[in-house]
Amino acid sequence: MSVRPPTLREKRRYLLARIEPCGVPLEAKDLYYTIHEAATSLWGDMMVATMHPAVIALEEGYAILRCRRGTERECTIALSTITTCRDHQIALRIIAASGTIESLRDRIGVMGSYVPQGRVRALNEECTFDTRTFEVVHCDGHKLDVIEKGFKNTHRLFLTTEDLEEK
Repeated sequence: MSVRPPTLREKRRYLLARIEPCGVPLEAKDLYYTIHEAATSLWGDMMVATMHPAVIALEEGYAILRCRRGTERECTIALSTITTCRDHQIALRIIAASGTIESLRDRIGVMGSYVPQGRVRALNEECTFDTRTFEVVHCDGHKLDVIEKGFKNTHRLFLTTEDLEEK
């Protein structure tokens, strides 16, 4: 079977979405079903068949999604309605739209290489807040995602570096 020439191929657009909070364990299949359900409840079966949304990849706290050209607006609106995926509270924040996956991967690399001024916190480092010990699971600039250390009643907090108590 021969490859279709570019003029006969279906035009697609790729969306880069940041998954918040960072560190939530997601499967691409579960995210696909969540997106499909959100789009169907918002736009209906006919529009979802026209949009043809799909999850291409999950990379470093980001999701690369695909839709047909001309339906990016409807797809991003449907993504903004997502609040949970498999018992995890999440939000998808659209960062960019592009005609190629490679340009979105380059954008992930640029955002991931940002080094904030001051002290950089390492992952799995311990810190204290409100006299309790927490473990750093994500550090993005001056924002920190931490999980309380312990077995029972662990809590996930989203802090800034100014909130932490220095030892």
